[in-house]
Amino acid sequence: MTLAIKKIRSLVNAYNIEAISIGNGTASRETEQFIKKVPFNKEVEVYVVNEAGASIYSASKIAREEFSDYDITVRGAVSIGRRLIDPLAELVKIDAKSIGVGQYQHDVDQTRLKNKLDAVVMTCVNRIGINVNSASKELLSYVSGIGPVLAENIINYRSEKGSIKAREELLKVPRLGAKAYEQSAGFLRIKNAKNPLDDSAVHPERYELVNKIALDYGTGINQLIGNKEVLQKVDLETYVQKDLGIPTLKDIIKELEKPGLDPRSKIKVFQFDENVNTIKDLQTGMKLPGIVNNITNFGCFVDVGVKESGLIHISKLANEYISDVNSVVKLGQHLRVTVLEIDLDLKRIQLSLID
Repeated sequence: MTLAIKKIRSLVNAYNIEAISIGNGTASRETEQFIKKVPFNKEVEVYVVNEAGASIYSASKIAREEFSDYDITVRGAVSIGRRLIDPLAELVKIDAKSIGVGQYQHDVDQTRLKNKLDAVVMTCVNRIGINVNSASKELLSYVSGIGPVLAENIINYRSEKGSIKAREELLKVPRLGAKAYEQSAGFLRIKNAKNPLDDSAVHPERYELVNKIALDYGTGINQLIGNKEVLQKVDLETYVQKDLGIPTLKDIIKELEKPGLDPRSKIKVFQFDENVNTIKDLQTGMKLPGIVNNITNFGCFVDVGVKESGLIHISKLANEYISDVNSVVKLGQHLRVTVLEIDLDLKRIQLSLID
């Protein structure tokens, strides 16, 4: 054990590790407790992440292409680490049906289900935006107007020419024409670009408008971006056009206030109850911290730090009638629950959110 502690300490120091990601599968709690006992020379945050689908990724063609020289277990470990860094960028490499959430997914038309799930993933990717110089082929494929073929062409272009310096350079990518550029440009970010708008959600077709606003208010683009005082003075009615209304103008101003802002909140450090490691440690009436890991029509399942997830029935979510579970909880939400019932034989746990 001492040798393992020394090894982990040396790796943390050698690679300047700031956080450690642990999958929530077998021996997760034991691993977490062991890591927290290691006397690091600096503060290292420890996170437990959902490892659903990691084994599917590690055996996939994508993983073999990314890490052809590594064992399948190493690929899985890399995936768990990446889920802490950027969950969306990693999860797009896995079929959404394999993530293990939802209800009745095997009872519906599989083609329609796949199309719907792909549309949801595309919406998420486009809302967040991606760095065109670091995004994987799989992530690029979900950008509106791109798809698998153009995604691979962008990767090949980056390999041959180096990093893309401006959005308009995307038009040099083979087969990426004006239509695909029009659809995708607003979702692709260029870090440290000459034009700061290239690292924002402002579409290139609106650059001229932003330049005019900057000129009208006696400032340059660089000085306008992030300048809330000036941006709040902009008279939007002045810039209304036939194809440009107030809602779009408000979105542009909001983006200029904080360009390229990732709408996702920072992950919070979560800690299970240290006295609870197995279902046998549970007692009726216990109040425990937990994480929502699945939502169904009849309630939600919560991980409280034991192998089996507990169920909060929809009737135990609030003191009032609830018709939609999603109106009360969401995936990954941190809760404090009360243990109502424990069935050791069937390994079932009943929980409540009502205090």
